[in-house]
Amino acid sequence: QMQVAESGGGLVQAGDSLRLSCAASGRAFTTYMMGWFRQAPGKDREFVASLRWVNGVAYYADSVKDRFTLSKNNAKNTVYLQMNNLKPEDTAVYYCAIARDGSSWTAGSWGQGTQVTVSS
Repeated sequence: QMQVAESGGGLVQAGDSLRLSCAASGRAFTTYMMGWFRQAPGKDREFVASLRWVNGVAYYADSVKDRFTLSKNNAKNTVYLQMNNLKPEDTAVYYCAIARDGSSWTAGSWGQGTQVTVSS
């Protein structure tokens, strides 16, 4: 089974940018997807963005569309979440997940999360 680890979070001001990284390791699935989710205190975890490794097609939540962009480095088995024009409402713990393409995210592997805090 593959596992993932996130990094790149931090404290920034509104309008700033951050790039989160999610590095995957372990035995690769034949076809898999990687995704980002976030959770603010007292709120449910919500979908942010995901990418199908086989074709590089990305999907974004409406709340981050046109501000966040996914990319990948095949050699490093790493996906990046470029976050631009950050807003205070983006403050949350960001989690990376990996799962077989088309399967449930809950059946996949999750990282420990990285904190993103955006001040006004």
